[in-house]
Amino acid sequence: HVQLVESGGGSVQAGVSLRLSCAVSGYRLSRYCMGWFRQAPGKEREGVASIRPGATTTAYASSVRGRFSISLDTAKNTVFLQMNSLKPEDTATYYCAAGTSTGFPFRESAYPYWGQGTQVTVS
Repeated sequence: HVQLVESGGGSVQAGVSLRLSCAVSGYRLSRYCMGWFRQAPGKEREGVASIRPGATTTAYASSVRGRFSISLDTAKNTVFLQMNSLKPEDTATYYCAAGTSTGFPFRESAYPYWGQGTQVTVS
């Protein structure tokens, strides 16, 4: 049974940092492509950051490149999204997802496993 649980969201002021975590159970993290997606009210879900199996390659949406960073801790089976210099437009529910490498970076149909989401609000 594969399970992804996000944490670390919150309400913050613009300019500060947050780190989201995604604890993964039911499979070995290093075997899957991991992605962070977000959905703002009234908008479609979009890919934010993705990392290939083995952490060999990363990809970022242009809107977050240079500010966000995705990483893995295989010992803890956890994926992180470090978010710096947050902006009001980063406000959204953030989802962690796991999928095959064909999903890299943001092809949602190749990500069968999703977390419940964590809310990030930037004012």
